[in-house]
Amino acid sequence: MEWIVAIVTAVVGFVAGVMYRKSIAEAKVGVAEERSKQIVQDAQREAEAKKREAVLTAKDEVHQMRTEAERENRERRNELQRLERRLLQKEESLDRKMESIERKEDSLHRREEEIETVRNELSKTLEQQISELERLSGLTSEEARSFLLANIEEEVKYESAMMIKNIENQAKEEAEKKAREIISLAVQRFAADHVAESTVSVVALPNDEMKGRIIGREGRNIRTLETLTGIDLIIDDTPEAVILSGFDPIRREVARVALEKLILDGRIHPARIEEMVEKAQREVEQRIREEGEQATFETGIHGIHPELVKLLGRLKWRTSYGQNVLKHSIEVAHLAGLMAAELGADVSLARRAGLLHDIGKAVDHEVEGNHVSIGVDLAKKYRESRDVIHCIAAHHGDEEAHTVEAVLVAAADAVSAARPGARRETLESYIKRLQKLEEIADSFEGVEKAFAIQAGREIRIMVKPDKVEDAESIRVARDIVKRIEAELEYPGQIKVVVIRETRAVEYAK
Repeated sequence: MEWIVAIVTAVVGFVAGVMYRKSIAEAKVGVAEERSKQIVQDAQREAEAKKREAVLTAKDEVHQMRTEAERENRERRNELQRLERRLLQKEESLDRKMESIERKEDSLHRREEEIETVRNELSKTLEQQISELERLSGLTSEEARSFLLANIEEEVKYESAMMIKNIENQAKEEAEKKAREIISLAVQRFAADHVAESTVSVVALPNDEMKGRIIGREGRNIRTLETLTGIDLIIDDTPEAVILSGFDPIRREVARVALEKLILDGRIHPARIEEMVEKAQREVEQRIREEGEQATFETGIHGIHPELVKLLGRLKWRTSYGQNVLKHSIEVAHLAGLMAAELGADVSLARRAGLLHDIGKAVDHEVEGNHVSIGVDLAKKYRESRDVIHCIAAHHGDEEAHTVEAVLVAAADAVSAARPGARRETLESYIKRLQKLEEIADSFEGVEKAFAIQAGREIRIMVKPDKVEDAESIRVARDIVKRIEAELEYPGQIKVVVIRETRAVEYAK
């Protein structure tokens, strides 16, 4: 019995174990099925999300492509409209020329008819005189013919001379009237801004505390900035503003850009000032190039040498009697082109020569000679055409004009300069005096830089420490004062400051 009970117990335990394992296995299978379903659902949701994202991305790309296409279409339409306007202008110009030619032809026909009438009258008079003379004088036909021909020849010469004189006077009057019409039409079609130049720039400050940081400890920051740029910084009671004073607008622009960068950066010390001044100089050089390119684009002139484009950009900061030379050159180009179109001359040549006629003024303070000869040399150096060079050489009468375009450029230059308010004598003479002041200082040996400041009442001169000793700096200052007194005329007195600075630079590695 015990054995039977043990066997039965073992069998029951085995069956119970098998059933338990089966239930556990079925539970695991159910969990696995649930997990697989969940994974499938997650994958489906992720696929749907990616599908929607892809659709949205495609829609964005399509929208961007449509927007770009519309923009290109607008640009093409604008270009076509501009070309249509140019064609209409050319057609109108041709119509006016045809009308003028037709009027001239009609006038010639009328004159021919008048001459023919006079000729017929002379023939009748001649016949009458021959008959009367033969009857009264009893002269032979040959003798009468010789006598009458002599008389008629004198009369015809006199009448012909009077007629030619009348025709010449009428032609001169018509030519003067036409010239006035062309110039007035060109001036009306191109109206340039009046230009006013200034010798100061104002830099706004975020607060008045920034003034102290600009000055620096014992004034070292402001001294460094003035030394590097040659511009006088005026820090007074003006709230939240610093005034930059100097006659050279390029230096003043460099100082303004550098000061704004320092204010924005917040770190103001001599080393940082030097770095910012260098960056500002590079930016101003870039602006000079952009201004030159803009001038060529505005006048529609292409193919100019890149160096000439840079020189054109420098004219943005050059004035002549208070008139901005770059704006004056653009104005002359437009005026010459308009007048050339009215006269049937070469419009492209007139515009190109008008834009480049004052190119010598970009470097006339660096090169010996007047701006006309300098401009001619630059045009030859950068391979401008012979006609352009001739226009530059003749625009002030230094050379006789041999082409219509040269005459038009000279006329456009005179019209642009003669506009009311276009020029001021005082600013030009003031700037020339300051430039002469710096030239005198730069002519001395050992001078590195010279800056005229305080409206020309002071000049600061930096000398090379390896060439000028401390004791010699006093002699240099005295010699410069004597040259200024001998060569310049100026109100009041001029302070000459010679600065000798020695620096020791090492690098920790």
